[in-house]
Amino acid sequence: MTKSVTLIQTIAFAGLFSGAAFWYGFVIGRESSRKELGDLIEDLRRGNSASSPPSH
Repeated sequence: MTKSVTLIQTIAFAGLFSGAAFWYGFVIGRESSRKELGDLIEDLRRGNSASSPPSH
């Protein structure tokens, strides 16, 4: 007996994978932004105006 994957199962799996990838990217991006903002706040608290501004 061979088990075939239906189109609905494929779409469901792709949706779950896409959702997980989006969530992971969101969490990593948020953590990175939090760290960058924390570093900027620390520079401002120290009065470190000589530091180079972040390039975008």
